[in-house]
Amino acid sequence: MAEPRSPVSASVAHNPMVLPTPEGSTLEMDPMEYTLRKRLPRKLPKRRNDVYVNMKTDFKAQLARCQKLLDAHREICIHGLGLAINRAINIALQLQTSSQGALQLAANTSTVELIDDLEPEDPDEAGEPLTRTRNNSAIHIKNIRLLWIGTNYHAVSRRPPRHNRT
Repeated sequence: MAEPRSPVSASVAHNPMVLPTPEGSTLEMDPMEYTLRKRLPRKLPKRRNDVYVNMKTDFKAQLARCQKLLDAHREICIHGLGLAINRAINIALQLQTSSQGALQLAANTSTVELIDDLEPEDPDEAGEPLTRTRNNSAIHIKNIRLLWIGTNYHAVSRRPPRHNRT
């Protein structure tokens, strides 16, 4: 797995890198002169029932954390970005399987803009730091616990039904 601070040359095989400039032109640079630093993505507002899945934490630990949250809340939201999308889907499906039909899933996908910093190896020779943006896919899976009513599971609305007064 790549480290967060990897040289640009690791991903580009000694070819000049071409970056767009704000003016609309392009800038050619030598990848050996810059170090790539990936910034953390912006996160949605974190609620008590949100889980951000990553590839560094053990799968079983993430699954257990989601199960514990689901036991405490009626619904949880599992978020996955990039490579962690498959893991987020797998966790949601594992939870649904273990609930024996008492869990409903609703998935939404989105695109997240990520920012990378290109810092010169030698600030005196290479020039000033550069930034670039790139897009990455994300998934947000809502896991809603269903209630057993009569002979079937039913989703329960957040608000109680209104009764008309006559």
